[in-house]
Amino acid sequence: MALEYSENMRLAQETLLNIKRAILMLQEWNEGVKSTDEWLSSTYGMQKLAGNAMMIEVIGEEVKKVEKRLGMEFLNQRPEIPWREVMGMRNHIAHGYFDINELYVFSVIKNDLAPLLDAIDYLISVIDTLKIEKEVDEGCGK
Repeated sequence: MALEYSENMRLAQETLLNIKRAILMLQEWNEGVKSTDEWLSSTYGMQKLAGNAMMIEVIGEEVKKVEKRLGMEFLNQRPEIPWREVMGMRNHIAHGYFDINELYVFSVIKNDLAPLLDAIDYLISVIDTLKIEKEVDEGCGK
């Protein structure tokens, strides 16, 4: 896949950084959470569940933006991530209203965020490399 650094790349990288911040936030918020009972047993816990769902929705929306700017081929450099499912989770939360499955949210937070963060870091590094190559080419008068 031959890529050149572009404005779409720059904007996609900003979006990837937003995803990374959301993942780190979710990990921090839920570091000590052992089960969904911790969310369901209090008003504060329910607010935390709603915040978690919102951040997962944001991640899905931001992945859609990256896909729109750079295409699925770019995301599929990390094929172990089910990118369509990440985007689909956003749709389910955004349109499911009171039909959010707390067990699924818990599973995503506990099992899927670390591999997603690794993939996002990798994609950010791909864009960083292209940016450096562009700067070198421009410095050499190409």
